[in-house]
Amino acid sequence: MPDRSQLEAFQTPSDTPFVIEHVSEEFTSVCPKTGHPDFGHVTLRYQPRSASAGGVCVELKSLKLYYQSFRNEGIYYEAVTNSIRDDLVQLMNPEWLQIITDWKGRGGIRSTIRADHGDVPPHFRGR
Repeated sequence: MPDRSQLEAFQTPSDTPFVIEHVSEEFTSVCPKTGHPDFGHVTLRYQPRSASAGGVCVELKSLKLYYQSFRNEGIYYEAVTNSIRDDLVQLMNPEWLQIITDWKGRGGIRSTIRADHGDVPPHFRGR
């Protein structure tokens, strides 16, 4: 299982709503069916709760180490995406969070998986 203990957070710096986007272009895991490596990009978008509501943001080094804990994990794309969403929601309890995993093609098929939590912020709709 991925190492959730790697994840750390810090207090959000604002009471004004804002959206954060982090992109990891070096995500790897292992196909549980074939044992072959899977390579993908992970995009994390979220709106933290306000500072006065105790909102937090994920610390980037901890996020990188967490992503790296999937490296030898035999796990399907869908489970990767949902695990990341669930672990980050548990860590931060954001107003809104979206995980998009975009996987390199194998056998002529490319996959993109999206998992959301909460309602898309009004100032972010349509993007």
